[in-house]
Amino acid sequence: MMKRLMGGPGTTSGFLLRFGQCAFGAASISVMTSAPGFSTITAFCYLTASMGLQVLWSLGLACLDIYALRRKRDLQNPILVSLFVVGDWVTAILSLAAACSSAGVIVLYSKDVDMCAVHKNIPCHSYQVSVAMAFVTWGLTAVSSHVMFWILASV
Repeated sequence: MMKRLMGGPGTTSGFLLRFGQCAFGAASISVMTSAPGFSTITAFCYLTASMGLQVLWSLGLACLDIYALRRKRDLQNPILVSLFVVGDWVTAILSLAAACSSAGVIVLYSKDVDMCAVHKNIPCHSYQVSVAMAFVTWGLTAVSSHVMFWILASV
């Protein structure tokens, strides 16, 4: 029997965690793609691609949580939890890498070479907001992957 942890699959807290991942990931994509010129910077393109994968993964698992809650199904079997662990760890690593690389570009632009102060047409504030939302998304994904790992370890 696996432990029932807060944030696990098929629980209300798990659904809220997935919904938060999906919402912040989608917000990060929206803010980044609304900023002109984001597609010329590779790190920002990587961020949008990574957040897109995160949104799809989280949306799929949120729908699965809704199904489990409505049908009162238990999603905590070893095969499903193993899949969730691998998916969460992959998306968490990709999200962290994308957020860090984009944050590095933002620090370069705003602090190191003062491009944001010199070139007012660069939407640095939008980039910063998008990266902040990506870090929030990663934080929620890290919590989720940690919970899934502990559920899998309790088999």
